Order: sequence, then structure tokens, then C-alpha cells
Amino acid sequence: MLKPDICVIGAGSGGLSVAAAAAAFGVPVVLIEKHRMGGDCLNTGCVPSKALIAAARRAHLVRTSGAFGIEATVTVDFTKVRAHVHEVIAAIAPNDSVERFRGLGVRVIKGEARFVGPKTVRVGDTTIQARRFVIATGSRPALPSIPGLERLPYLTNETVFNLEQCPRHLLVIGAGPIGLELGQAFRRLGAQVTVLEAAAPLAKDDPECASVVLDQLAREGIDIRTGVTIARMDTGPAGVRAVLQMGAGEEAIDASHVLVAAGRRAVVEGLGLDAAGISCGRNGIVVDKGLRTTNRHVYAVGDIAGGPQFTHAANYHAGLVIRNALFRLPVSADDSLIPRVTFTDPELAHAGLTEAQARARHGAVRVARWPYRENDRAQAERETHGHIKVVMSARGRILGATIVGTDAGELISTWALAVERRMNIRAMTGVVVPYPTRAEIGKRAAIDVFARGLTSPLVRRIIGWLRRLG
Repeated sequence: MLKPDICVIGAGSGGLSVAAAAAAFGVPVVLIEKHRMGGDCLNTGCVPSKALIAAARRAHLVRTSGAFGIEATVTVDFTKVRAHVHEVIAAIAPNDSVERFRGLGVRVIKGEARFVGPKTVRVGDTTIQARRFVIATGSRPALPSIPGLERLPYLTNETVFNLEQCPRHLLVIGAGPIGLELGQAFRRLGAQVTVLEAAAPLAKDDPECASVVLDQLAREGIDIRTGVTIARMDTGPAGVRAVLQMGAGEEAIDASHVLVAAGRRAVVEGLGLDAAGISCGRNGIVVDKGLRTTNRHVYAVGDIAGGPQFTHAANYHAGLVIRNALFRLPVSADDSLIPRVTFTDPELAHAGLTEAQARARHGAVRVARWPYRENDRAQAERETHGHIKVVMSARGRILGATIVGTDAGELISTWALAVERRMNIRAMTGVVVPYPTRAEIGKRAAIDVFARGLTSPLVRRIIGWLRRLG
């Protein structure tokens, strides 16, 4: 029988953050994980995908270096690419290891946790009665209801990084961030890529900015088909076959591999939530603004809580839980403050409200833009596709920003801070940024908001009057 202050179920990003923070304050913590430490982010998500994307970008840069006076031939050794991906995982893994967390003072238990009462969890022969529980079991790929798909050796983010050879033709189901990121990476590594999407690609993002990404993917030879219905999946001469419903007829697409990237679902199976009085909805465990479940002794963080499915969102949730569970401070999760990035090339980054959301919520809004092509650093590096788009209230308060272009994910943090602090666009005009950097793009957008006012007749009359004063 263990009686810690906090018991964390799940050793992904959110669970590890809660456990590490609580242990740092000297609080007795038990951490339970039935699979691998680090969860999806380290093992099958953010880390391996960005490592694969980095390798693919290197290949693309070499192929497109002719404009710089550099000619080279690209040869992709996929075995070494795979080794690179797994070396990156191995390099980061010690930060999330059992040994590190035990060194921090966390009691780590390997096994499957199940609630047997409102304040009791059992793992094998061990019973834990904690003052507070935190569920952080994350999510896994959702399998769309396509006849025949379940009989095929389909890939997901949990298996695609174990491929030993680059697919000849990769069929991607789903044109969200995961599908397009991996689709572009495999295309640059030598695969033919076809993406099938029932609705609109990058549907949650600003359409104007998303179109820049989609145009680039098309230029690279990725076939993105939208508004399609997959009637069935089957084996084919190349490996797999997707049969599309096309009006009264059908069209078959043959590929060597199929990657399912059609959303994710919360991992709640086997937790015994009913025994703990914890309600679960379609998107995961039901929580209030303070991330408490219907059992006041239990919190849920990260993907399992039904909000944005990002590592940084889970870390944000973890911080709120620590403040409330340890210090009794009131907290309220605001998912609108969580920025997001699609790591295609160009990157697509967003913070706050989109233009459509801002108009629906605030009515009249102002929009400022500035293109990458007007930035000296972008011109020097020949990466001029993209722009920033800032949405403001009528009085200039920054409501949201979207950046599409090189390093958009690095540039969005400033605008996330501006949204969170309810800053006025005027504040961004006074920021001194180093030259030449892409950060100037955001400042120029802010300055442009006021540029038209500088040439107004009133301003000119004031200047003229001041000139007469000497």
C-alpha cells in the first residue's frame, strides 16, 4: 500500500512534468507507466517526426542549391536516415528515463493502472491511495471506418518510423498536420506521395496561410486530393489499393504503403474510470476549467483532457495542476492561448484567434500583413514564400497571428506572448530587432498598420506647423 500526495498515471510529457515539479517541491509522488517513458512525443511523435523532417530538408536543400552556384547530386541512404531518427530518440531518452525520475525522488512503477475506487488505484499487486491523481495517458491514432482497412498492414505514427526502406508510393489518409508533415518528408526522401482528405486540408488553420503550404507541396509533386470518399481498401499489385467513390463510378489508387493520419483518440481503456466516478466524453475525459474531472480528487492533462493535442499544451496543463493541487491557487485553462505549428516547409504557425474566429467573436477587426519577400534575410537565403497575418480589434489589440514561411514556429512565440498579454499592435512597432533577421517581418507588419496615417492631411498640416516654429 502506497500513500503518496500525488499519483500520476502516464509518463508522457504532461505526466512527467507534473511528477518532476511535484518532486522538486518535496512532495511524495508515484508515477505509473505501462509502456515507454516519454510517451508518444519522445518515441513515436514530435521527436522522431522532426528528426525525419530534418533529414528530408537536408536532401531538399541540396537539390535546390543551384541558385547559390552549388551543384550536387543527392543520394538518400534510408537505412542511415532511420538510424539518425533513432539516434535522436536515444539522445533525448535519458531526460525521460526511469533512472532520472527515481533520482528526482519519484517512485516509478511499471504496469497498467486501474481505478478500483474514487481515491484508489491498483497496479498489479500494488495499491495506491493518493491525495490527488493526475491522468496523463495521452492519445493514439484513430482508425477511420473504411471497409478493408483493418485487414491491411497500415502504418501510423507509431509504426512508420520503423520502416527499413523508403516507400515507393506512400498513400496518406488525412491532410492534417501529421499527414502533410510526413507526406512531404517522405516525398523529399524519394517516395511518390498521394494524400487523400475527405474535407479540407489543414482545416483548422487560416485558409489564406494554409494555401501557401499546399501550393509548395503541390510544387514538390505531392498529389493532394480533397473532398474524396474512400469506398474501400484492399491489397493491390503494388501492395495496397484505395478505391475512391467518384460520383456513379470508382477510381483505384495503387500504392506500396498506406499511412493513416486521420486524427487521434484518447487512451481511456482499462483505467476503470467508472469505479472512480470519472465521466468520459467523445473527445476524452470531461474536465472543468481547472482540469478537474467529475471526481474532485482527480485531474486530467494533455490529450486525454480533450483539448489541443500538443506536447506544449500538456506541459501548460501540468503547470496549472501543480499550482492548484499543491498551492490551492485558482487556475483556469485557456486553450486559445496555446500556439500551434505545422512543421511542413514552409512552416505554418498560429497563436490566438484566426481572422474568421475574431470576426465571429468581435465583429469588426483589422488585419495587417507583411510578406517574406520584403525581408532582406529571406531574400539572401532565397526563402521568400510566405507572410505574417496579424488580426487586431478595432482599437489595435492583438487577437491572433498566423505566420507561414521559414522558421514560422520560431517566430510565433513573440505573438503568442502579445496575445496572452493583450498587447496593442503599437507595442510591436517599438521593438528593436536585430538586422538582418526574419523577426523584422513582424515589426514591419506592425509599422504598416500606422503607415497610412502618417500621410494623412492632418499629419502633414501638423508637420508644416512645427516647421514654421523653427
